[in-house]
Amino acid sequence: MSRPDDIDVRPITEAETADWVRALNTGFLRTPDVSEREVADRSSYLVRARTLGAFDNGRCVATFRSFPQELTAVGGASVPADAISNVTVTATHRRRGLLTRMMAQDLAAAKERGDVVATLIAAEYPIYGRYGFGAATHSIEWTIDVPRTGLDPRWSGPEDGGRIDLVDGEDVRKAGPELHERLRRTQPGAISRDARWWQVNTGVLRLDRSPWTEPFYAVYRSASGEVEGLVSYECDDHWGDAKQPQNTAKVNWLIATTPAAERALWHYLCSIDWITKVKTGWRAPDDLLPHFLPDPRAARITTHADWLWVRILDVVRALEARTYDGSGTLVLDVVDRHGLAGGRYRLAVGPDGAVCEPTTQDAGLTLDVGELAALWLGDASAVRLAALGRVREQQEGAASVADALLRTSGRPWCPDLF
Repeated sequence: MSRPDDIDVRPITEAETADWVRALNTGFLRTPDVSEREVADRSSYLVRARTLGAFDNGRCVATFRSFPQELTAVGGASVPADAISNVTVTATHRRRGLLTRMMAQDLAAAKERGDVVATLIAAEYPIYGRYGFGAATHSIEWTIDVPRTGLDPRWSGPEDGGRIDLVDGEDVRKAGPELHERLRRTQPGAISRDARWWQVNTGVLRLDRSPWTEPFYAVYRSASGEVEGLVSYECDDHWGDAKQPQNTAKVNWLIATTPAAERALWHYLCSIDWITKVKTGWRAPDDLLPHFLPDPRAARITTHADWLWVRILDVVRALEARTYDGSGTLVLDVVDRHGLAGGRYRLAVGPDGAVCEPTTQDAGLTLDVGELAALWLGDASAVRLAALGRVREQQEGAASVADALLRTSGRPWCPDLF
């Protein structure tokens, strides 16, 4: 068994791409076979300096990748983010600190670059809190029992003057990016999508390990003709014992910039002949969906889980980037055992905006940098975290002050998996 110090952790070379992909597939318990097409696809978008591997006697045994991303803060401002993905450690090399070494390299580089936060989607809950990440958004998946909704089965289209049309992938690639940007500017927790996302999700780029099935696409246009919503969905082919169609529509993704568009698209999906269930895909935890239905209980929660994890790298820029509904002052003692963002900071919020700066004043709250991430996006409650022992009040009432300043009326949401 090699000692941890004998394992080399570094960015991969072009010649090592196939070995890195093999280790990635092994870590995710997929067949380790690697095709030339898969290597070529990975090579087309990997940022070499940000694609790390751990090598034991020349064999890649751990993988780690990051890439540039923009994350929407409360109020609509975008902050530069270090998006982390493709994290694996081969089963033969666990518990040797390889992830810790790769994470330390990447976060140090992100801090040096000037990224405000790092982001990731966690496959397992316990892993990333030790690196300063906090669960900052959550998602819910519903299953809609269509016959129970109470919707008129004779529904023939929106009643607001808008219309719904089926379109193809080319139409989605034209209208989707601009629509998503309009949504992202208003949705805290949303992240940027590059051109490749639209190519992969409309079948232009077809990957070996993701067999492509052409979905249906529907677009909602307002009465003025503006595109305000898009949905991608698939349908199965299931017949019940009585030879009656009992099909399910599975939503791949649905984005809408107005409640009217969202309502119309959900009503459309529930009106398709032969569809008796609709699986919604991942939605915001405070999504309006159930209340678009006459009987909200027809939408049953299938899964409710943490989603986007955030690691703050620059407290001052993060707190000054977002907006606040009220006014007040709060001193935070931020604990960061990795030394990237710790310290005591005074946040002053007023009519002209927010100012955050290091201070020597007594702290009102002491909290880990991971808890700050959840508070920063507006989802968590400092009062609740204090009751759980995850935030410490140094001054009575400081948690309530934090909630008054930081919590938002709408919950943050990240529509994407990366």
